[in-house]
Amino acid sequence: MASYDDKYYKRKINTSYVTSVISITLVLFTLGFLGLFVLHAKSLSNYIKENIGFEIIMNDGIKEADIVYLQKQLDINPGIKSTEYITKEEATNRLTKVLGEEFTGFIEDENNPLLPSIDVRFKANWANNDSIEKMERLVLENKFVKEVYYQKSVVHLINKNLQKISLILFGFSLLLLFIAIALINNAIRLSIYSKRFIIRSMQLVGATERFIIRPFIIIGFAQGLISAIIAMTLLYVILIAAQQNIPELVLLSNREMLIYLNVFVLVSGLAITGISTLFAVDKYLKMKTDALYG
Repeated sequence: MASYDDKYYKRKINTSYVTSVISITLVLFTLGFLGLFVLHAKSLSNYIKENIGFEIIMNDGIKEADIVYLQKQLDINPGIKSTEYITKEEATNRLTKVLGEEFTGFIEDENNPLLPSIDVRFKANWANNDSIEKMERLVLENKFVKEVYYQKSVVHLINKNLQKISLILFGFSLLLLFIAIALINNAIRLSIYSKRFIIRSMQLVGATERFIIRPFIIIGFAQGLISAIIAMTLLYVILIAAQQNIPELVLLSNREMLIYLNVFVLVSGLAITGISTLFAVDKYLKMKTDALYG
């Protein structure tokens, strides 16, 4: 009879471990999926910003060497991501693709009215009106530059909308993080609840609090580690499947992003389970014997 009770009790404890791991895995997966979405949204935001720039229109008759020299000066600027020198011929070809040969056939190489230009693209943190205006003033000091063209209203609108989206995602992320902590904490508490009499038995035989807490903390970390690994694997599978169906997502993903996401999921799993286990065990260490049966 005693042997049957022991087996039943062990099976009940093992079931609580499995249930706890599944619960924590689901929460970490949800948290990681949001993290994956936020990171891709950040990459998309940077991609949009880094396609913001301006066009430097050069004066007619300027030597190509002077234009190339200005381009190289722009390339070493820390706020500029890339530059592209567009010759008169290239400008004509681009205009032909847009309007058709019937509208550009009158343009002759000798009397080409189009001017050479430099197409400038900024890094994400520089893609705002204030930074662009500073760069515009600096560029216009060059005597070879005729004008600088960009759409200020579009730049302002893009940054305003991206800022709103970022704030919404940040608020939603905080809310989900709070919910995740609460759910994992509840799962750990239920798991520790089934072992409350073991804790009291260890106290009665004279075990110190540190001695009692240590194995539970180790088990908590193990649960967090296993759950994090399962959640990361599921996230990776979903990401690969999404990239196969939406190839454009590859442009928004990078190895550094995935490392950050994995570290976030792993640290969250270990930290939340460890802290929740500590508080749950401490609760039953200080609980009166009569309350254990409640």
